[in-house]
Amino acid sequence: MDKALQVSAIKNGTVIDHIPAERLFDVINILSLYKSQNMITFGTNLDSKQLGKKGIIKVENRFFQGEEIDKIALIAPNAKLNTIKNYEVVKKRVVEIPDEIISIVKCFNPKCITNHEEIITRFTVISKKPIELKCQYCEKITTEDEVVIK
Repeated sequence: MDKALQVSAIKNGTVIDHIPAERLFDVINILSLYKSQNMITFGTNLDSKQLGKKGIIKVENRFFQGEEIDKIALIAPNAKLNTIKNYEVVKKRVVEIPDEIISIVKCFNPKCITNHEEIITRFTVISKKPIELKCQYCEKITTEDEVVIK
């Protein structure tokens, strides 16, 4: 059986692979890739042994770090980041939800002070699977279904 590339190769940049197919456009949105001037290629509903169906995003000349990787981890906890240089994978990394989430998630509690004043949100990760975040200010638990990325 011949293996054909389902999404074209990039010379330099990042490949975000193993995104659950239904979360692909969430990842595009949270990273604001729709504003990018770089070439972006994506595929959805590609066959995956692990996920059944998966999404993939290839971004030319962009390398994700820090807060961006944390955002990806919250939306697609098992995604893999592949750093590409000169058409070769030079680094592979599985994204991981950090133990603390700072400034990237909105508290779901409408009465929380973070929703009324200029305060940076802070959450302690209570559970990574399923995702449960405890707000440092109001102590309410935000579940995976309630996570809103700022």
